[in-house]
Amino acid sequence: MEKLLSAPRKMWRRFKFRRKNRSLAMDIVLVVLLGGVGFVSIWPLLYIVNAAFKPISEIFLFPPRLFVQNPTMNNFFDLSVIIADLNVIFSRYVFNTVVITLLGTGGTVLIGSMAAFPLAKYKFPGSKLMSNIIVYSLMFNGTVTAIPNYIIMTKLHLVNSYWAVILPVIGGTFGLYLMQNFIVQVPDELIEASKIDGMSEYSIFFKIIMPLSKPAWITLIILSFQSFWGNTGGTFLYSERLKPVSYMLSQVVSGGIARTGAASAVTLVMMLVPIVVFVISQSNVLETMATSGLKG
Repeated sequence: MEKLLSAPRKMWRRFKFRRKNRSLAMDIVLVVLLGGVGFVSIWPLLYIVNAAFKPISEIFLFPPRLFVQNPTMNNFFDLSVIIADLNVIFSRYVFNTVVITLLGTGGTVLIGSMAAFPLAKYKFPGSKLMSNIIVYSLMFNGTVTAIPNYIIMTKLHLVNSYWAVILPVIGGTFGLYLMQNFIVQVPDELIEASKIDGMSEYSIFFKIIMPLSKPAWITLIILSFQSFWGNTGGTFLYSERLKPVSYMLSQVVSGGIARTGAASAVTLVMMLVPIVVFVISQSNVLETMATSGLKG
C-alpha cells in the first residue's frame, strides 16, 4: 500500500517542463520579454504600495509618479481616526470577517472535495450528465445567479445571517470542478487496494484522496479565501453588527476626495492579506497547475 501511495507523488515530483533546444539569443529574447511582462504586471502593485505612503499633494500630482517622494504615515493615521469614530467597534467587523472566511473556505473545500470524489472515481446513472452540467454552470457569471440566490436565501429565512453569504459560495461548482479534475488523476489501483484492505469510503477519502490532492485543495483554499475576504455582504447582510471588514473599508473609500489618502491605505490593507496567503502557499498552487494534465 505504501508503494502505491508513493507512486503518484514520485511521478508528480519528476514532472518537469522539458526545455527545447534553442539558441542563446532566443534565451535572451525570452528573458527580456518575460521581464517586461513581469514589470508591467507588478506595476499596479508597486503603485498601490507607494500610494499608501504618499501625501495628498503627491496623490493628486499630474502626471502621476510611481514612487513616493516624501513618504508619510498620515494616510494610516487618518484611517485609524475614521475607524475610531465608527458606531460599531472595529473588532466586530474583524470577527465577522474571520467567521465568514473560515466557515466559507472550510465548507467550500470539504463539500467540493466530497462531491468531486464519486464523480471522479465512480460511474453511476447520470454521472456524465452531471459532470457536463457542472462544466456548463461555470459559464454563468455571479450577477446572473444573484437574484435566484437571494430568493433561495429568503425562502430559507437566512437573509441577514452569515449563512446567506456562505452557502451560495459553498454551493458553487468551481471548487467541485477543480477537485474533480485533480482527483481523477489518482490511480484507481489505490482505491481498489484500499477496499481489499477493508478501508471504508470515508477512510479512502480522508486518508488517500485528500493527502494526494493536497495541491488542489490548497489552491481552492486560496481562491475561496480571496473570495470571502473581499465579500462585502452584498444584499444579504443588513445589520451593521454582521458586516465584514471589507464593507466597512468600502465605506471609507466612498467618503469623497477628503478621504483619498485613507482610501489608498485601505487598498493596501485589503490587498496585503490575500497576497501573504498566496505567497505562503504558492508552491502548491504551481504544483496544481503543473500536474493538471497528468493521468493516473
